[in-house]
Amino acid sequence: MNQRIFSGVQPTGNLHLGNYLGAIRNWVKLQDDYECLFCVVDLHAITVWQEPEKLRQSTRDVAAALIAAGVDPKEQIIFNQSQVPGHAELAWIFNCVARMGWLGRMTQFKEKAGKDRENASVGLFAYPSLMAADILLYKGTHVPVGEDQKQHLELARDIAQKFNNDFKTETFPIPEPLILGTSTRVMSLKDGTKKMSKSDPSDLSRINMTDDADTIARKIKKAKTDPDLLPDTVQGLDGRPEARNLLGIYATLAETTVDQAVQTFAGQQFSALKTELSDVAVANLAPIQDEYRRLLADKGHVDSVLADGAERARTMAEPVLREVQDVIGFLRVKLSRKPT
Repeated sequence: MNQRIFSGVQPTGNLHLGNYLGAIRNWVKLQDDYECLFCVVDLHAITVWQEPEKLRQSTRDVAAALIAAGVDPKEQIIFNQSQVPGHAELAWIFNCVARMGWLGRMTQFKEKAGKDRENASVGLFAYPSLMAADILLYKGTHVPVGEDQKQHLELARDIAQKFNNDFKTETFPIPEPLILGTSTRVMSLKDGTKKMSKSDPSDLSRINMTDDADTIARKIKKAKTDPDLLPDTVQGLDGRPEARNLLGIYATLAETTVDQAVQTFAGQQFSALKTELSDVAVANLAPIQDEYRRLLADKGHVDSVLADGAERARTMAEPVLREVQDVIGFLRVKLSRKPT
C-alpha cells in the first residue's frame, strides 16, 4: 500500500507563524516522500458558530496560504472538506462504531466546551469521529500530529480496529503518527506558557502570515521577555518560557538547532536576539507573503485548485465508501440518474 498522508487545517481566522512552523512548512517537505491530501476542514470549523461569508473567505485564504508556502496542487491534493460528501457519511458510520466513553475522554472537548457542556454542539462532542473519517476515507497510513492531536489519532486507530474486528475485515489500515523532528511548538509572544493562537484577543501575541515586515519587527520588539541575560546552555532555558520560545523560533527559521542558537546569543540581552529574529522572520516569510497576496487577488485560481482537489479526492473516496457499504450490509441499488 502507498504511504498516504492526510492532514487538515481549520479555516478560522488568520494563519500565523505557529501554523506555518508547526504544520505547513513540514507539509511542504512531506510531499516529496508521501502521497498527500491537504484539507481545509470547514466541516470541523462549524462545530462552533461561523459567519458564512467569513467562512467562505477563510477557506480561500487557507488554500492560498498552502499554495504560497510551497504545496504543489498539481502533485498533491488541496481541497475543502465539505465538497467531498464521503467525510460526513463515513463520520456517521464511525459515530455508530465509536463509544460514548471514548469521546467523553477527549480532553479537547472538555477544554472547548468548558463548564457549559450542555450547551456545546453535538458536532463538537463527536468531531473526533469526523477526524477519523477524514483519515480513513482515503485509507491514510500516516498522520502528522502535534501534542494536541495525539489523543484524536489514538481514537482514529481505535475506531479503525473496532470496525475491522466487528466486521471481520481488513478494510482500514491502522494509521501511524508521524512525529516530525523539525516540528516547532510556537508559543505566544505575550506569554511563553501559552500556544500561539489565532483566537488570542491580542494581535501582538502572534505573527500573522499577512503581517508586513514593519509589523513583524514591531511585534517581535514588543514580545515579552524576562530581565536576565540569555543563558549559555539549553538547560539555562528551564523556567524561562519566553527565552525558550524566541530562541526556538529563531533556530527553526535559521535552520539551526536550539543549542547552536543558545551559543550564538549566550550572555547577550534579548534585544540582540530580537533584532536577528526579526531579520530571519522577514527573510523567510516575505516571499511566501508576496505569493499569498497574489493568490488572494486571483480568487478564480484558488477556487479552481479547490475544485480540482475535491474531484480528485472524491475519486479516491468513492471506492472506499463502496467497500464500507458492502462490508456493513447496506443495500446499494443502481440509480436511474446520478444525483446532483
